[in-house]
Amino acid sequence: MRESGAKVLVVTGEWRGFDYAAMANSIAIETPGLKVVVVERSNLPEGDPKSLGAEPTGALGTFSPGMQIEAPLRWLFYTSGTTADPKGARHTDMTVAHSGYAMVDAFQLTSADRNALIFPFTHIGGAGWLFAGLIAGTPQVIVEAFLPATTIPVLERERVTVAGAGTFFHLAYLEAQQHADHPLFPETRLFVGGGAAKPPQLHYDVKEQLGGVGILSGYGLTECPILSMARTTDTDEQLSKTEGPLTAGVVVKVVTIEGEVVGRGVEGEIRVKGPQMCLGYTEPALNATGFDDEGYFRTGDLGIVDADGYVTITGRLKDVIIRKGENISAKEVEDLLFTHPAVADVAVIGLPDLASGERACAVIVLAENAAAPELTELFTFCKDAGLMIQKIPEQLEILPALPRNPTGKVLKHELRKKYSEV
Repeated sequence: MRESGAKVLVVTGEWRGFDYAAMANSIAIETPGLKVVVVERSNLPEGDPKSLGAEPTGALGTFSPGMQIEAPLRWLFYTSGTTADPKGARHTDMTVAHSGYAMVDAFQLTSADRNALIFPFTHIGGAGWLFAGLIAGTPQVIVEAFLPATTIPVLERERVTVAGAGTFFHLAYLEAQQHADHPLFPETRLFVGGGAAKPPQLHYDVKEQLGGVGILSGYGLTECPILSMARTTDTDEQLSKTEGPLTAGVVVKVVTIEGEVVGRGVEGEIRVKGPQMCLGYTEPALNATGFDDEGYFRTGDLGIVDADGYVTITGRLKDVIIRKGENISAKEVEDLLFTHPAVADVAVIGLPDLASGERACAVIVLAENAAAPELTELFTFCKDAGLMIQKIPEQLEILPALPRNPTGKVLKHELRKKYSEV
């Protein structure tokens, strides 16, 4: 609160056993001038729904390449803090609305759809979906807290046609379907991906077991949401392996780890400009490292942009494991291990190693009724699949579930801390 400079803090009273009012009041004591507004749910008036009328006409949004719109600051979104301290990204209504326009266009949303809004509103993805619903007149089934046992029956009852919101949620849908005696998503035409890496096989599992066209993934960050988004007309190859084509107005530059700007089809760090780019950080000192000297935002993500503008994310700069001087993409290994029949979920991390600098450690969640594999079994599996021997994990750990934040991202820093101490 002090870092953002906020003057008013709005909270609910008590929710899921936590007293937010008490928390807010304790913050106010330490923050001079801060006002607290407590909204008790029992005192809220009945809603007054209004029709949005006819479908929108004309262009859904015209964005020229690299354009940035001058507009007042309206939103502060904080990054998830999975790799560093949370950073406050400064947004306007238009930089956030771009996500809504992009999703309406890519998914061909209309008022006949019913969307399951899974992302929290405090996440820029949730705000983008709010805009999408308003732009297209799409009814939203707003999920207060994602609990598979209670949330999925609601989505079934509401007959959602679009369901989100990322790998963690898709895995929950699949598990529920495996225990059901009837289709849980009979009217769902697409499942939205984003927020975390997607194993290619997951698209085919969702398409075969849940229905629709499968997973339509998008790529973006808190600072620059929806940089790319898959479309309903994309092929299965594109849907399974890419995050879709660049959205309107986005300009991309790909830079190798050595600092060389490269062309389409070559891996490097993705840097971007576009109408959805934030105005910078609440802490000005962070802008120097967040943006390069040409004004491109440094995403910190490694990827490839092909000739048609489709984006494939291959890893994070900070998620590259350097073993004996060779770079290993954690995502490449994760995607392969995800296809092992005993693996329901997986994260690959780098751990300090005196002999090699870093060693690859696979942390897996077992599939239901699966026996725990030995490390030697996974070695053989990876080797037979064609993975280079130096990329094969040298350590195996098993957990009942991977630690994730509310949007489904694996908290790898927690895993590194846990197993670095072993």
